[in-house]
Amino acid sequence: MKVTVLVGGVGGARFLQGVRELLGRTSFPDVLAEGLPPSEHEVTAVVNVGDDAWMHGVRICPDLDTCMYTLGDGIDTDRGWGRRGETWHAKEELAAYGADPDWFGLGDRDLATHLIRTQMLDAGYRLSDITAALCRRWDPGVRLLPATDDRHETHVVVTRPIDAAKQAADGTEASEEKVAIHFQEWWVRHRAQIQTHGFAQVGSDDAKAAPGVLEAIAEADIILFAPSNPVVSVGAILSVPGIRGALRTAKAPVVGVSPIIGTSPLRGMADECLSVVDVETTPEAVGRHYGARSANGVLDGWLIAPGDSADIPGVKVASVPLLMTDPATTAQMVRDACDLVGVSYE
Repeated sequence: MKVTVLVGGVGGARFLQGVRELLGRTSFPDVLAEGLPPSEHEVTAVVNVGDDAWMHGVRICPDLDTCMYTLGDGIDTDRGWGRRGETWHAKEELAAYGADPDWFGLGDRDLATHLIRTQMLDAGYRLSDITAALCRRWDPGVRLLPATDDRHETHVVVTRPIDAAKQAADGTEASEEKVAIHFQEWWVRHRAQIQTHGFAQVGSDDAKAAPGVLEAIAEADIILFAPSNPVVSVGAILSVPGIRGALRTAKAPVVGVSPIIGTSPLRGMADECLSVVDVETTPEAVGRHYGARSANGVLDGWLIAPGDSADIPGVKVASVPLLMTDPATTAQMVRDACDLVGVSYE
């Protein structure tokens, strides 16, 4: 069986633990931890790179690293991101020098990953090749592919105050201006609590799917959307040229897992992102936002939590427990997704 999963960060990583729990560990390339038998199944995760950023001279790929650390048993489980046993000496020294940005913290252990990635990028390697090389250490048990090797950063159009010096220099009486800031600044620095007008992918016109991504979609027996942010995680993946079209024509059914229970996101600030694009924070609204493949959307099936409802024309809907309390519980969600569209996982 070949399974392809579109994932973001923390929620996507935990969902992948359930997929691996159900189907076993696969390895790409053929590097598997000693004593672990390979699975007959293949699991490929297409991971969001919209959150990626250059900071302090290094390339940071938050979602790829969260998936890699989580599946490689190196994640800080309390935070849900970053390395377990992290220290922050480099962050403290950067702050002492007054280095910007001062609102984004790099842990010392995490910094090592970014340094290796940056060195390899400078040497001309593609992000997908670098990710495979990093995974040789972590052995995540699934193939992790960036959605694209190209620049595809999510930026956010916001309104912010104009300081007096800039007003004087520009000769304007306006007190506010619309600007585009990196998603990380909007998310981490401002906690999404700033007047926001929309999202844009910088570099998307020239981006293309990373090697293996379109093939993983075309050859899959089932395609799953993890319960990741539908706007800036899964949505950012769908905005990579070629990926939405590949999903529309894939032979495999596409099943999404709602990131919303009731009117609240499972994790993070999906509600803040949904409000920007005028989508209600409900399972039905998010499902309709994705839409049915039979009506130019991307879904065949949609899992929602017990007690929720969703009427999405052209999409099969099932109510199942969605809290990912442990890999075994999450594996049942994967079984439910397969059952919904008649795919055998035995």
